Amino acid sequence: MELRELEQVKEVNHNQRNKMTERNYNAEQKSIKTMNKQEKAVAKVVEAPTKKEEKVSEVKTEEKIENKKEESKAKKPIKVKRVKKEFAVFRGIGLPISRKYSIEICRYIKGKKIDDAIKDLEDAIQKKRAIPMRGEYAHQKGKGMAGGKYPKNASEDFIRILRSLKANASYNEIDNPIIVEAIANKATKVYGRFGRTEKKRTHLMLKAMGGKE
Repeated sequence: MELRELEQVKEVNHNQRNKMTERNYNAEQKSIKTMNKQEKAVAKVVEAPTKKEEKVSEVKTEEKIENKKEESKAKKPIKVKRVKKEFAVFRGIGLPISRKYSIEICRYIKGKKIDDAIKDLEDAIQKKRAIPMRGEYAHQKGKGMAGGKYPKNASEDFIRILRSLKANASYNEIDNPIIVEAIANKATKVYGRFGRTEKKRTHLMLKAMGGKE
């Protein structure tokens, strides 16, 4: 009898253990199912804003493309039609050149080609050829030459001015430019420190036009 009772007790314990394992297994399955449901719900919630973000990103990309097109249009260089002139002009205001010498040099270079005028002034700097001057000056060698001088500083300044005039003529595509007008006028007086010395100032205007070879 005692053996039977023991066997019955063992069977009862075994059955209880099996039930506990089944319960635990079922609880684990339930937790897994609940986790899967939660993951699906989160995925749905995440998918909705991603679609909105995609739309927003598409709109932004379209705006960027439009802005780039506008910038490219703005960056394109605007072609300006260049108006060709038949003459080249140099205007100098308040230049530090002697008015007396500038008047005589203007009279000397008027009607000459720019290159010939530059050569004559270079010869004057080297004292090979004098520039004719009106007034009481020493007689110099040369045909029709009475009084003359070798103004070095004024000649150097005029050479720079004539080179700039030549550059203007080449920009306007003028061939064989000839100095048509050369005018020198007195500028406003400029004084040194404490008004003791009066400095040299002159207005200049040179005009060149195309001539025959």
